[in-house]
Amino acid sequence: MNRLQSELQRLYLPAAGTEHGQSGLVDPQGRVRALVLELSRPADWDELSRIWRGVQDDLDLPAPAIAVSGLDGFQLWFSLLEPIAVAPAQAFLQALSTRYLADVAPKRLRLMPLADAAAAAQVQHVRCVPAEQEKTGYWSAFVTAELAPLFADTPWIDSQPGSDGQAGVLRGLLSISSPALAAAMRQLGLEGSVVPDAAPKIIPMAQRQPETDLGVAHLSARRFLQQVMNDPSVALALRIEAAKALLPYSDE
Repeated sequence: MNRLQSELQRLYLPAAGTEHGQSGLVDPQGRVRALVLELSRPADWDELSRIWRGVQDDLDLPAPAIAVSGLDGFQLWFSLLEPIAVAPAQAFLQALSTRYLADVAPKRLRLMPLADAAAAAQVQHVRCVPAEQEKTGYWSAFVTAELAPLFADTPWIDSQPGSDGQAGVLRGLLSISSPALAAAMRQLGLEGSVVPDAAPKIIPMAQRQPETDLGVAHLSARRFLQQVMNDPSVALALRIEAAKALLPYSDE
């Protein structure tokens, strides 16, 4: 494993030893550690930098990585310490978009991961960076905040970027802890949400301890999924995903 692979594993890939799903970013349970927000057509770093700065200044989160897509956009890559399911991932990214990019046309935004409406239990995600884009022959790449404005007209790298240089861009980045993510989501208006691992874990009745921290987190995760499922402003695919996660509790 080279330095770049080590950094990608540290920040974005599922736990070592698991079989990776589509694009290597999705674990067998459909959970992810990488949340990607892309702005394109055109790529505009001035606009996207509102989120890059806002999550640090307003939400006290670590800076996400910045990438050029190799096509026509900029991407922000958020790293999570613990994997989460699609519904809370999409809710977080949509809340960021609403707060910082309300004046940007939705068709210019791509929020990943996304539940695949055409295939049950499948999750769509972006390709891992760096990667060559078949449509253009250019490469996606991680870039620093200082250099990002230089790529506004050409959001790509002409040839494969060096792995050591890419590792260097990622080296100083940190992952978002579950408590920090939950606090940020509350600030974004997602009240009462404690980010679940995936579908909430089934705890036998005899083992449930409502007064413990575990019991509170379990109930909060369930309430969060119920909020997503019942919110008409959330995309239908996400509401379906939340409903699936709640199925084990339908008989309680």
